[in-house]
Amino acid sequence: MSNVKNYTEQGGEKTVIGGELLVTSEGKLTFDGVEVKPSALQADSTAADVPALVSDFNALLAKLKAAGLMASE
Repeated sequence: MSNVKNYTEQGGEKTVIGGELLVTSEGKLTFDGVEVKPSALQADSTAADVPALVSDFNALLAKLKAAGLMASE
């Protein structure tokens, strides 16, 4: 066990972040070759019926997929 907050275990198979991980504007985070980035804002739903709620939910799913936070089909 290391006495530092951030370290890579011997062999490089696991990196532990116990402190802050700062990704600058020049950096990027990828998962399985897909860039992961913050999702666009999804406004709070004001849906008054099921079809409107479905529309709001589908908009949220689209934003999560576009941000790389959810797999696309």
